[in-house]
Amino acid sequence: MTSVADAVVPGQRLGHVQEYASGSGTYLHQDFLYASVVGLKQISQSSSNELPTLSVQRENSQSAIPEIDAIVTCKVVRVNPRFASVSIMVVDGKPCTDDFQGIIRVQDVRATEKDKVKIYNSFRPGDIVRAQVISLGDARSYYLSTAANEYGVIFGTSVAGGSLIPISWQEMQCTKTKIIELRKCAKPM
Repeated sequence: MTSVADAVVPGQRLGHVQEYASGSGTYLHQDFLYASVVGLKQISQSSSNELPTLSVQRENSQSAIPEIDAIVTCKVVRVNPRFASVSIMVVDGKPCTDDFQGIIRVQDVRATEKDKVKIYNSFRPGDIVRAQVISLGDARSYYLSTAANEYGVIFGTSVAGGSLIPISWQEMQCTKTKIIELRKCAKPM
């Protein structure tokens, strides 16, 4: 059983380089070893006369995996006329350690007037989007939907480089230039 004293956080000083050799999960700064990850401190003695190795072992944490009806936060990677490709970063509030790809198809952007949707007026590369998983999709990506009011762009950057703030369900305004850009905005929660 491990004790609380063995638990370390990034930046915590673990020992001096004259006492220990640096192992995984540690880094050296000004003759001291520091933790670079959250985990448990472990000291392993080598068989020869070398210094014992100090390492930080991460706890075995399972990556969050998208499931049907899960709410995901993702980043738009590419946009074409039929769909937006996204990289899923968070699933139901848990960060993903693995890379999961998703697709928001033009018919899944909003619930009404689906035939009038233009993907480029809804999402741009770099936007952070809240969406719902509607299907496990094909072997490469999950199918996502932003049709409900609470789903859509939650953070974006304008063409001028300023942050965007929502002013309606389909418009965001640049904080620098005050220019209005089209997006499918998420209802604030």
